[in-house]
Amino acid sequence: MPKELKLPAIEVKQSRGRTLYTFAVDGKLVPQFATISRVRRKEDGALSGYQRPEVLSHIDEIRTYLESNSPMVPNALVVAFDSRVKFHPDSKAITSDYSRSGVLTIPFEVEMADDRKPGFIVDGQQRLAAIRDANIERFPVCMTAFVTDDVGQQTEQFILVNSTKPLPKGLIYELLPGTTARLPSLLDRRRLPAQLLERMNLEEGSPLHRMIQTATNPNGIIKDNSILRMLENSLNDGVLYRFNSADESTANVEQMINALYAYWTAVKEVFKAAWGLPPKKSRLMHGAGIISMGLIMDAISDRYRERPYPTAAQFATDLLGLKEYCRWTAGFWDFGPGLQRKWNEVQNTSKDIEVLTNYLMIQYKSKVWSASVVPAEPVKKGVAKVGKASRASTKKKSFAQ
Repeated sequence: MPKELKLPAIEVKQSRGRTLYTFAVDGKLVPQFATISRVRRKEDGALSGYQRPEVLSHIDEIRTYLESNSPMVPNALVVAFDSRVKFHPDSKAITSDYSRSGVLTIPFEVEMADDRKPGFIVDGQQRLAAIRDANIERFPVCMTAFVTDDVGQQTEQFILVNSTKPLPKGLIYELLPGTTARLPSLLDRRRLPAQLLERMNLEEGSPLHRMIQTATNPNGIIKDNSILRMLENSLNDGVLYRFNSADESTANVEQMINALYAYWTAVKEVFKAAWGLPPKKSRLMHGAGIISMGLIMDAISDRYRERPYPTAAQFATDLLGLKEYCRWTAGFWDFGPGLQRKWNEVQNTSKDIEVLTNYLMIQYKSKVWSASVVPAEPVKKGVAKVGKASRASTKKKSFAQ
């Protein structure tokens, strides 16, 4: 015996012949009346359906979020109904030229076969799968529906919904520091690096002040993703790891900032000629340079590991020993027999970053680390110590050339 699901809804006449219905429903109930039109090839080779397969990792991320405290999914799911679904307006309700409220009646049967269900999911299949699998009693969702028996119209809407340009990643990363809610793991991992990047880019005393290119600072010369990768490397297994924590709220961000400011202040002074130039004119400001020099920061910090982090002057002392081997703006990198590369031939690729990092690390370990003794006291001559109290008024002293 067919059953009916009656839901309060609003009918919206959007354009000629285009009517939408918006309503709320428990996401656990949706599989009873709507299915996924899976894209596949028939035996004759014809294409059928339009939905991609489920992405299990993405579903698992959403499911974990749904099982957390106070989850919220504000995005409406989109469903296409066939003509068996009816809207009955409420004659007593307030209406407008384009909308009216009423009741949407959706027929369904217990254990209804997919090809008999009146609804087809156009957008939101991963969210629905997560709700289906989540260990929760119910989860109401907003849905937007249109009624058509034309599969072509369903496919058209699927393409339109899923082909819109997503938010630029740079903008998403710039928004992360202002969030506290649980996010998908990829974004969650980038929240702390994004917070550090924001401070490095915006604080007046930062050696990288306004130099990082972001959505709100398009004139920056260093790509935000290069800085994020540098920070992530150090947070995973470098000097910043010392101040990190599994619980982001207890990470010692101030110590991280102090270490970063000390190091990049030293880089700025030691490599003055290459600092602040566009990446096309300086490989130090290029992704390869930023990432490789970030790993050198961790190596120097490891040498001074009896301290929380080296001072700017200590960083500078070690960087000076590397200076003669760097070709940031001119000349040729000597990566070994038959491996000479013009200064600007180093690209922002994993292979080139690895080659450059290995070269710099070999020079540092063999020519600097092994040839000198770690000073017992911080070097006071050269650059003022960069700390929270002195950062805004960092003295601009030059290192010996």
